[in-house]
Amino acid sequence: MANFIDRRLNAKGKSTVNRQRFINRYKQQIKKAVSDAVTRRSVTDVDKGEKIGIPTRDISEPTFHQGRGGVRERVHPGNDQFSRGDKVDRPPQGGGQGSGQGDASNSGEGQDDFVFQISKDEYLELLFEDLELPNLQNNRLNKLVEYQTYRAGFTNDGVPANINIVRSLRSSLARRIAMSSSKKAKLAELQAELETLESTPGAQAEKILTLKQGIEELKKQIARVPFIDTFDLRYNNFAKREVPSSQAVMFCLMDVSGSMDQATKDMAKRFYILLYLFLTRTYKNLDVVYIRHHTQAKEVDEHEFFYSQETGGTIVSSALKLMHEIQKERYPENEWNIYAAQASDGDNWADDSPTCRELLEKKLLPVVRYFSYIEITNRAHQTLWREYEALQKVHDNIAVQHIKQAEDIYPVFRDLFKKQAV
Repeated sequence: MANFIDRRLNAKGKSTVNRQRFINRYKQQIKKAVSDAVTRRSVTDVDKGEKIGIPTRDISEPTFHQGRGGVRERVHPGNDQFSRGDKVDRPPQGGGQGSGQGDASNSGEGQDDFVFQISKDEYLELLFEDLELPNLQNNRLNKLVEYQTYRAGFTNDGVPANINIVRSLRSSLARRIAMSSSKKAKLAELQAELETLESTPGAQAEKILTLKQGIEELKKQIARVPFIDTFDLRYNNFAKREVPSSQAVMFCLMDVSGSMDQATKDMAKRFYILLYLFLTRTYKNLDVVYIRHHTQAKEVDEHEFFYSQETGGTIVSSALKLMHEIQKERYPENEWNIYAAQASDGDNWADDSPTCRELLEKKLLPVVRYFSYIEITNRAHQTLWREYEALQKVHDNIAVQHIKQAEDIYPVFRDLFKKQAV
């Protein structure tokens, strides 16, 4: 039996491969734990890592072990206490009962879950693995550029991980041929001459000895040519080139009127933070426009959008009008993929809801790729929901969803942005 020992230095992330294998093997359990963790988290720690508990029964694996082998004979003792049909008394209470949770085991295997810590990047990757922005198209670009790495031949310098073995051996062979071909030719001549002298009667012994010494010296010189040298090493070369990229803009609209209590606002913030994390992770070339509204609409920054508070009535059309103005001014539909997400509790002036439907149908839906509306309320739906629902039946680029409690946020979010079937 031969034992091979790999003495190469391990990288800092030496367990990365094993870690990815573990995640792929138990992805179903890990994704379920990640989905459950979304509803338990606060707004400020939604993008942190997570401790995942996997039941021990789910990670058990078959093992190979060395048996005793050979032929064995055993004598099993008989049963002198019980007969078929006897009833066995229940064990007495109190003795042998532990104070901890779970059942005792006589096999050395407990029922504790295996706890696995995943990083922030792994958490977000599992959270948004099968989501995408619908209807993304490659519109005309003029500002945003992405780079793609591609193979660009070979180079004499590089890191060991990029060594090209075939090219290095080919270079080694060419060098050895160049350095030893003349010596091999000379060696062949001397060997032929030596054979001639040895076959000739009366040949001079001194000349034969000189030829033998010359042959041995040439063989030593040929043997000293190294099989591979640092000059022979060739490395794969990589370069970057510009590639066309889609650019997108997401309009985030949120009702901050007096009818939106703090719990409703918190759920809306949670939804938008999920949306923000998803968008910035999936599309680097992305603009996000935040619009808050009550009776008047206002474009704000991210901090003010999530954390400032307002009071007053609700006129939803003000936000739609402002979105249309910003889109016309800064984001032409022939250059940008335009998306919009709106969160509200459904309250709106009754006379304003038909105006919202008209704005969407005539000005916004023709230019946006996808418009998602979430209504956060436990009350009956009002006029705004009914107008949006009527649009959903006619247009395929608008989606209407209902959220009642915090546990509904992530399932609704996934339903809005799930990957479309080809």
